[in-house]
Amino acid sequence: MLGGMAVAACGGHVDDAPVKTDKPDAGVVGDSAGPDASEGGDASTSPLTLVTEPGQGLMPIYALISSAKRTIDMTMYELTDSTVTGLLTTAVKNGVVVRVILDQNLEKTSNTTAFDALGAGGAQVHWANMTYSATHQKTVTIDATTSAIMTLNLTPEYYATSRDFAVITTDAADVAAIEKTFAADFTNGTIGPPTGDDLVWSPTNAKTTLLGLINGAKKTLQIENEEMSDASIVSALGSAASRGVAVEIVMTASREWDASFTTLVAAGAKVVTYARSASLYIHAKVVVADYGPGTGSAFVGSENFSTASLEYNRELGIVTSDPTLLASVSGTLTSDFAGGTAYP
Repeated sequence: MLGGMAVAACGGHVDDAPVKTDKPDAGVVGDSAGPDASEGGDASTSPLTLVTEPGQGLMPIYALISSAKRTIDMTMYELTDSTVTGLLTTAVKNGVVVRVILDQNLEKTSNTTAFDALGAGGAQVHWANMTYSATHQKTVTIDATTSAIMTLNLTPEYYATSRDFAVITTDAADVAAIEKTFAADFTNGTIGPPTGDDLVWSPTNAKTTLLGLINGAKKTLQIENEEMSDASIVSALGSAASRGVAVEIVMTASREWDASFTTLVAAGAKVVTYARSASLYIHAKVVVADYGPGTGSAFVGSENFSTASLEYNRELGIVTSDPTLLASVSGTLTSDFAGGTAYP
């Protein structure tokens, strides 16, 4: 068992919660994102749709759940949204097979109400495997054809204030890999999660993939994350800045990350933060590398830059070179960077 070490997973926001902002989000994609640059094609054939929070709200996720005809498989770190539990139990009544994995290592208390309501409503509910320090993954798959890979938890108290993203994919290899891993996790089985075309799993390939993305950057890196404590990630970001890559990091301020921020700024990275009382909380976990016309790649997922998240939790993210998605995410991060306060 991998438990027993300190776990820094992102659940609910703590301390003073930020208030709602009326400032619009930059770079929102409401329909299908563009094609993956490595695959060619046009926007109409892209398997990806980007959801940007808090601007779009949860309607795209609610609509995805409501569209299920046969199956819904959900893995969720924290579920307190009664609208979601209502949609899932309604799906059961309509003949949809609903299976849900909820974290119990860190969020059992928060998840118990949903666990009980789903069970009473006929859904199959499973407390996540305690082999992982936390099951921090946030994924919804419908009809074994479409998966939402999210940075956000299903916690309404934070919807209006949290910077988060979801990537909805119909890539067949990725969805099949997610479903295969779900089936194992639902029975506490042992599995090396398949990566499909684009997937980033913890505790298997996440650290290697993220370090590869950072170390491979030639011109720019845009970063948002809730945590900044993993030494290898901090070192890679510092090395990138030292070799001339323009590194921009946006986070919510916390004294926990001061040592890392000091190291990064000394290496030449630009760090901005938002106060915990600000109208925007940086909860997203995103890396955009070398974005430009027809170039670049991005990671979006549940993985925080902490050792626990990268090596001991169950997490899921995705890497893509989809140009429309890249443009939107990069635009949002550019706007967030402009709105932050330079560190120190």
